[in-house]
Amino acid sequence: MGAKKKYSLEYEIHSSPKILFNFISTPNGLAQWFADDVTVRDDLYTFRWNSELQKARLLGLRDNKSVKFKWEDDEPYCYFELEILQDELTGDVALAVTDFTTEDEKSEKKLIWDNQVDNLLSLIGA
Repeated sequence: MGAKKKYSLEYEIHSSPKILFNFISTPNGLAQWFADDVTVRDDLYTFRWNSELQKARLLGLRDNKSVKFKWEDDEPYCYFELEILQDELTGDVALAVTDFTTEDEKSEKKLIWDNQVDNLLSLIGA
């Protein structure tokens, strides 16, 4: 297995940054599209998919802008970040996803993000 490398994806979202931020930064918001259930204690988030649990530490939070997590069992330099981008001229909103993966798992990880963001889009009605 090769070393993990950073990659980014961008999705157009028809939503206000404030509404989108609630979906990417709160346990309730994340549980509606990203995982089956999300709980938080201090800055440690527990994500549940079926019977699988994964814990991530909150590394950073910028109001109505971005949230950054690090999986507890991942390599030290790896994280995933969800960032809200808004075009100053058009007002268009996008969600940028930054994550790390190996080259041989990149297409699978992209597909997972595509599916998760499709869930988000259907919730927002975008």
